[in-house]
Amino acid sequence: MLCLGVTALASACVGEPARSIRQSAEGLIPSAVRADELPAMLNERSPFAYPPEAWAQRIQGDVTLRVHVDAAGRAVRESTTVARTSGVPALDSAALSAVPRMRFRPARRDGVPVGLSLLVPVQFRHPEGPPLPGDTLS
Repeated sequence: MLCLGVTALASACVGEPARSIRQSAEGLIPSAVRADELPAMLNERSPFAYPPEAWAQRIQGDVTLRVHVDAAGRAVRESTTVARTSGVPALDSAALSAVPRMRFRPARRDGVPVGLSLLVPVQFRHPEGPPLPGDTLS
């Protein structure tokens, strides 16, 4: 099973609905930006695709994207960067290529939708790969 996670926003395995996780997003949103309601990913399926060559080699890694979500809930590709690399260019590229498919409920300040930049962690895990540092065993 191919599992990818977007911590604090959604966690999904390809083929299963993405779901919001209600937890503190402290540290995921730059401190200069405050919102009454944080963005939530609306995709029913994960927008991330494991690169076939990385999958075949059981390469795993974590990528953190800095994504700007506009007031309409669209992730702005031109304003998205890799905030923390996985160290594997194919995984970083796969995370970035998903941005046009990402859909969000926008952040709100005083009930009004606002644009907001946030960090989106993406985990690429192979079911036959070893646990990585920080992974929890379930």
